[in-house]
Amino acid sequence: MNTIDLVIFFAFTIGVVLFGCSFYRRDHTSTDLTHAGRSLPGWVVGMSIFATYVSSISYIGYPGKAFSSNWNAFVFSLSIPFASYFAARYFVPFYRRGGSVSAYTFLEHKFGRWARLYASACYLLTQIARMGSILYLLAVPMHILMGWNMHTVIIATSLAIIIYSMLGGLKAVIWADAIQGLILIGGALLCLVILLFSMPEGPSQAFELAIHSPEGNKFSLGEFSASLTSSTFWVCLIYGIFINLQNYGIDQNYVQRYHAAKSDRDARFSALFGGYLFIPVSALFFLIGTALYSYYTVHAGELPEAIAAKPDYVFPFFIVNVLPVGLRGLLIASIFAAGMSTVSTSVSSAATIILTDYYKPFARHSTERRDVTILRLSSCVVGIIGIIVAIAMLSVESIIDAWWTLSSIFSGGMLGLFLLGIMPRNIGRGAALTGCMAGIAVIAWISLSGMFNLPGIHLHEYLAIVLGTTTIFIIGFLGAWLMKTGK
Repeated sequence: MNTIDLVIFFAFTIGVVLFGCSFYRRDHTSTDLTHAGRSLPGWVVGMSIFATYVSSISYIGYPGKAFSSNWNAFVFSLSIPFASYFAARYFVPFYRRGGSVSAYTFLEHKFGRWARLYASACYLLTQIARMGSILYLLAVPMHILMGWNMHTVIIATSLAIIIYSMLGGLKAVIWADAIQGLILIGGALLCLVILLFSMPEGPSQAFELAIHSPEGNKFSLGEFSASLTSSTFWVCLIYGIFINLQNYGIDQNYVQRYHAAKSDRDARFSALFGGYLFIPVSALFFLIGTALYSYYTVHAGELPEAIAAKPDYVFPFFIVNVLPVGLRGLLIASIFAAGMSTVSTSVSSAATIILTDYYKPFARHSTERRDVTILRLSSCVVGIIGIIVAIAMLSVESIIDAWWTLSSIFSGGMLGLFLLGIMPRNIGRGAALTGCMAGIAVIAWISLSGMFNLPGIHLHEYLAIVLGTTTIFIIGFLGAWLMKTGK
């Protein structure tokens, strides 16, 4: 890696950390660290939502997926407008009226403390899995570029993110996200242009080779069959609708941002802007992956078999060997921008949940100073656990498959419990608990049947959240109806 590339990369990384730390104040309150004082404009919050959503899972995982197969995973993005609309119309006003920064306070009021602890535990597990996936993908390009030890990169990057998240609070995280979002879009656009114009016969050749690939059309969105055992178009679309409704409706990452906006109008705008922006940008990443396939079809001898066998490594390999000096450093910086923004969000939001859902309800004497200490200590603990998970993921073949599977399992049907809570009909605590237990059983069956090859039908892991959510809602609703008619 050229000295110029290193200067660009380190200048960006150190600059982000210093920028985040500049928000540190000795007199920070817990509200400052978790709400950002409800002072931020809608476009900044929206860019933060977008940058959080992109992450290095999108920046490296999506091109890797498109390179090795097709655009089937892009169907997930097509479900976002549905969730963004619901967020702006219903979720944002609901949470802004509620006042509590925790997304799960409402569940305690509705069903009892068990519901709040269950949902927040599922959230924490999901965020830890996400942090591990992203930190792994941050280490990949640096390992390929300079041969740096991946364990070292994961640990060093995590510590940098923890420092500015812990010191600057949510305001530092959101402003850093907004800047990082702009950088990652610019870097991806430049890379696509270079890829397309590097084809011997011009950009059109990239599309022709992809469309007429021996493996089938690389732009295919997947099979339209009714199969529930493979990643068809419909499985991905349904999975996307449920995951995105959960993200926008009950994910602390998003709920905390709704509170950070300076007005209800800004909060609604941020939900729409952040969601809709992700669609063309995710298409950009898939197009990069497809163009990489065409590029290495023409330049067949330039891609080592070891790299081709690990699709997540192909894009970093291209950056190292093809991009010109300067742009190479910018691309690595933009990959780090994508990852750092998401990990910092997870650290900040997870620390908030630990304070609001696990410390304050059980603390006999809670002071403002102690709350701030708990927030900062929690940030460190969550970050360290994320490092451990990232190191454990070094043997994963496709990080996007691993992350989608883990998120579907760990989400635990939180959305089903949330939907029961907002129903006009009064759903009792017993009915909700029964539905939740049934949903957990369904999720465990779907997850374990494939993992241990148990007898019976093996459904795709992506359907764990779909059927788990549906089971919780239906059983809870029917339970409430039966309890009412039985009186």
